[in-house]
Amino acid sequence: MRIFGKLAARCVALCALPLLLAACSSTPVKEEPNYATVSSNQFIASNYKAADVLLSQLNGKLLLDKPLIMATVVNIDALEQTTTLGRLVSEQISTRLSQGSLNMVEMKLRNNVYLKRGEGELMLTREIGQVAQTHNAQAIVVGSYAETSDMVFLNIKVIQPNTNFVLAAHDYALAKEGIVRSMLMQH
Repeated sequence: MRIFGKLAARCVALCALPLLLAACSSTPVKEEPNYATVSSNQFIASNYKAADVLLSQLNGKLLLDKPLIMATVVNIDALEQTTTLGRLVSEQISTRLSQGSLNMVEMKLRNNVYLKRGEGELMLTREIGQVAQTHNAQAIVVGSYAETSDMVFLNIKVIQPNTNFVLAAHDYALAKEGIVRSMLMQH
């Protein structure tokens, strides 16, 4: 009977092995980010598309030899606060506007802009006119975002500083998936 007991135990173990392996293989494996997964993310494409919409609205409204200033995109519920998302949206829109032949002033290299540690270049309304005048800027690009449980809604405007007229505006939304969610966390 001892031989039968050992044989039965081995049979059970051998029969159970494929089941254990099958259970392991059905567990989803989290892939490391690679070029294919990152390049398919719509974050940059959405921001570039927003800038392209602004460029088309601005066609003929701006002088090519006068600069624009990009303010940091801020949280609509706390206008003196932003996140990595707000700073990166600002950077990408500024990049795309520059690629579209507009002269963008790089504010991080300037001293007379309101900087809040860890926030980026935030422009207070009362200072926009002064900053624009100092840099001979014909327009300032401003923006805000609002979060919901599953979306981030953005509003970007190009404003003429001496009149406060809106020259161009665009609204769009980003899905609040992993990458976007991580950029919204306060650091």
